[in-house]
Amino acid sequence: MTLTREFLLGKTLDELAATVTAFGLPAFTAKQIADWLYKKHTADIESMTNLSKTARVKLGERFEVGGIMPSAVQTSADGTRKYLFPTHGGQAIETVMIPDADRATLCVSSQAGCRMGCRFCMTARQGFQAHLPAGEIINQCRNVAERDRLTNIVFMGMGEPMDNIDEVLKSLLILTSPWGFAWSPRRITVSTIGILPAMKRFLDESECHLAVSLHNPFDDERLEFMPLQKAYPIEKVIDLIRQYDFSGQRRVSFEYILFDRRNDTPHHVNALAKMLHGLECRVNLIRFHTIPDCTLLPTPDSGVERFKNLLMARGVMTTIRASRGQDIMAACGMLGANRDKIAGQG
Repeated sequence: MTLTREFLLGKTLDELAATVTAFGLPAFTAKQIADWLYKKHTADIESMTNLSKTARVKLGERFEVGGIMPSAVQTSADGTRKYLFPTHGGQAIETVMIPDADRATLCVSSQAGCRMGCRFCMTARQGFQAHLPAGEIINQCRNVAERDRLTNIVFMGMGEPMDNIDEVLKSLLILTSPWGFAWSPRRITVSTIGILPAMKRFLDESECHLAVSLHNPFDDERLEFMPLQKAYPIEKVIDLIRQYDFSGQRRVSFEYILFDRRNDTPHHVNALAKMLHGLECRVNLIRFHTIPDCTLLPTPDSGVERFKNLLMARGVMTTIRASRGQDIMAACGMLGANRDKIAGQG
């Protein structure tokens, strides 16, 4: 019978400390292992050469690092790269690296598939397949070719991060702790469509930036796009955000995909400006990228500019996000990995 080994990747320093204690190893071994996992990015236990041979043998009997290399990579004409990662559970996820001058932003997935059902999203078409454990979230940051030059991480890939809040918070702890990747939380943004209990936990337990997928200020219209609106109305999401201080370095932004004649009128501008009045925030306007069997259409570029100018005139800081990687299905709302891709592109 083959022994199934547990993975070290994704363990916090406290969990590593409990592990080495259980094996009768010195307490400092936990910090050594964390260094190998999160700073030196080793692929196997045998390479952890400052651990004693006895320690490596003991650990190797029960554990393996658990890293996964991408099975396929696509490069866009604009330099964006999309990585296909298999998961330990047999699913597939996609991760996108977006270069921009001296910045390199990694867009990571938190789930295989998604159960939020947003009409405009390819990932939603897959339905929910699995939560990613922290190790498989971290693995995306660890095993892309651009690892050493990444400047920012955004949790805006496949899945709803707040639907997997325990593992997302654990991955953020690893990314931002001195014993982990030691990243500033100001380099990380986590998105959500507004799952209130989990969003409150995120705001209380992390210092990373928040991005809220808003897309429509009117309840009935937003519900047509996003079924979760029924459980967590956007007004309640905004009410929660107002309880926190975003006047300093921590930021909150609102993502707003523009659909032709559906959410891009002066009527929507006025309601959106009223909803966000007095809140230190930014609205990021996003061009809709059409997907199969969806009747929604993108707002023309002239309409995007007009919407931005009207919002700015109402005192709302507004930017237009550049579309990147559309030719390789890597732009916003276009991620949709599946098992066939693993078999066909590995």
